[in-house]
Amino acid sequence: MAYIIRPFLRQDADELANLTVAAIQSVGVKSYTAAQVAAWAARHPGPQRFLDRAAGGDHIIVAADASDYPIAYTLIEPDGHVDMLYCHPDHTRKGVADELLAAAEQYARSVKAETLFTEASELARPAFERAGYTVIKRRDFDIPYKGKAIGIHNYAMEKPIIQKA
Repeated sequence: MAYIIRPFLRQDADELANLTVAAIQSVGVKSYTAAQVAAWAARHPGPQRFLDRAAGGDHIIVAADASDYPIAYTLIEPDGHVDMLYCHPDHTRKGVADELLAAAEQYARSVKAETLFTEASELARPAFERAGYTVIKRRDFDIPYKGKAIGIHNYAMEKPIIQKA
């Protein structure tokens, strides 16, 4: 399936919020406990977050299907921080993460970022590794959830960008 890679549009916000939670809840259980998945999903509020991040200067790149319906996205900050990479469960393992990470790198180069960096989940780590990121360290931390501290982990990863002179 061919995907359309395009910039975020305001009307994408609802669907991106929905697909984020769907991805966490559906795919997250492959590497995380039910409590970890619930705490992780609860950290992702609704569509306003996307509108605020875009208005604040962050760059959201959307992958859409042939009918221009959003099925995945990445959010990259101008300093090269790839803050989010999520794909709807029906579209995982089809190469869309690779396309989005390539588009994120192109954007980072255009704003003269020196390094791409992220905190990748256990599930996203292979996609980042395919894109040339290396693991710096495993990050173990707690997410406050329903009065408890839920332990979870991800990986600090980075990829230097060689700027052409």
